[in-house]
Amino acid sequence: MNIDHFISEAVSRSVEALYGPLGEEQLQIQKTRKEFDGDYTLVVFPLLRRSRKSPEATAAEIGEHLTAHMPEVKSFNVIKGFLNLALSDGFWADRFAEIAADGAFGQAPATGRNVMIEYSSPNTNKPLHLGHIRNNLLGYSVAQILRAVGHNVIKVNLVNDRGIHICKSMLAWKRYGGGETPASSGMKGDHLVGKYYVEFDRHYKAQVKELTASGMSEEEAKKRAPLMLEAQEMLRRWEARDPEVYGLWEMMNGWVYDGFDVTYKALGVDFDKVYYESQTYLLGKDIVQKGLDMGIFYRREDGSVWIDLTADGLDQKLLLRGDGTSVYMTQDLGTAYRRFEENDLDDMIYVVGNEQNYHFQVLKLVLKKLGYDWSDHITHLSYGMVELPNGKMKSREGTVVDADDLIDDMVRTAREMSDELGKLDDCTEDEAAAISRMVGLGALKYFILKVDPKKTMLFDPRESIDFNGNTGPFIQYTHARIRSVLRKAQEAGIACGEASAAAYLPEEVALVKQLADYPNVVKAAAENFAPSIVATYAYELAKQYNAYYHDHSILREEDAAVRAMRLRLSEQVARVIRLAMRLLGIDVPERM
Repeated sequence: MNIDHFISEAVSRSVEALYGPLGEEQLQIQKTRKEFDGDYTLVVFPLLRRSRKSPEATAAEIGEHLTAHMPEVKSFNVIKGFLNLALSDGFWADRFAEIAADGAFGQAPATGRNVMIEYSSPNTNKPLHLGHIRNNLLGYSVAQILRAVGHNVIKVNLVNDRGIHICKSMLAWKRYGGGETPASSGMKGDHLVGKYYVEFDRHYKAQVKELTASGMSEEEAKKRAPLMLEAQEMLRRWEARDPEVYGLWEMMNGWVYDGFDVTYKALGVDFDKVYYESQTYLLGKDIVQKGLDMGIFYRREDGSVWIDLTADGLDQKLLLRGDGTSVYMTQDLGTAYRRFEENDLDDMIYVVGNEQNYHFQVLKLVLKKLGYDWSDHITHLSYGMVELPNGKMKSREGTVVDADDLIDDMVRTAREMSDELGKLDDCTEDEAAAISRMVGLGALKYFILKVDPKKTMLFDPRESIDFNGNTGPFIQYTHARIRSVLRKAQEAGIACGEASAAAYLPEEVALVKQLADYPNVVKAAAENFAPSIVATYAYELAKQYNAYYHDHSILREEDAAVRAMRLRLSEQVARVIRLAMRLLGIDVPERM
């Protein structure tokens, strides 16, 4: 049953019985705020024109009619113009039976909408870092949530595999690498290439310093430093498909892809399709030419192509450099066109940090001016940066928090803290290792995803593994605790079962209400592209169950029917925790 729809229909019938058919008025019904008694609240102010009575009298009249004619409504209270309705324990017992019997609970019917979501989008000149972790976890989780509300979701990665930044790593390896390879160095390929990106910056800064010391301005020195000029020439040679440069590019990118695959597997994220900038930028150039032919773009004296968006409150935007090489906007135009044409998309979501807000504003506007109406179905899921207690990260200076190192540290810390608390005492070494990895990654994912995507966040690894409080391990431990109770019941031959509404305690009714709210939570998370909504729900459910477990016996309950009901309730709480955490990309252990 859709509870919101049921309540709306019931209230509509009472209002129409009292005041006649509803016209244009929209009933305003919402969940009752926690500080008041009740489950649903009707705002009666829009109905006063019909009732011709005070807000309090109108609310009381509707409440009396509902309780007289709807056995599901057990009581009501009025606070000014707000009618708070409380539903009967029998109503919630019926809902619980529906939840337990519904094998697809929380999974909405198919909508037929094709939604593509792009996340990760790494550069092939450095390994993934903490910022990439937030991007990957956010994108993967939103994809899971959108699938849960019935959309057909296509998860894609766009690899930024070309450009001046890639040439910097290539040039540094060519000049200073001495033929070093992942095999000869023992380094993951993405780490090795990232090492030479840092090496380029070190030598480049030295050249700039030398030129400024000779009297050149810093701005001019940055442009005329030999390394930078050589990197720019290498990019031109790459776009001309120079065999030597292209071969070097393919070799070093291959190293990086092998490294990325290891990190993605460790994070538990994947993609349905991978796009490469090197395969889309030429299509982008064709679109730029189309814009020139239409008179939307213009060419400057140096040969560069621009669009003037000042009339739209923006500025002038470069679309193609004077030497004919492309910029990010060039390939983004081509990629967007290809995706909508090839996949019959209804929506395209880009998971990209908030430093690119302006870029996507321009992208949508340029596509709109080119006549692509599907540009209105592009969404930039903008998220805040991840900061550390000791400040921001900088790839060029090698001060990033490496994703692989962070994952290993999280697993190691989870093992240490679990050992200290005795949570692995009954485990074999293999079980302890598996649980430590599950807890470490769960801590990392939950700590990042519980924060609203739009907010900048401070990441504290040790705080994230606390087994108490709003953390992944706390929720995982709650699930493991429930599974332990259920195993003991099974071993003792005690079956789960239903009970009459009279057997329910207020705390049990409260848990059923929380379970029944899960589909609404998933829907809200999908509408807002916010896994944080699911994370908050999972924590509240786990916290609520822990309080209940602390105060009420389950296996030692003497009344067999009540004991069976409590086992069934525990079973469904564990199930919904598992479903919610799965939407966050988090595994939950059976034992811990």
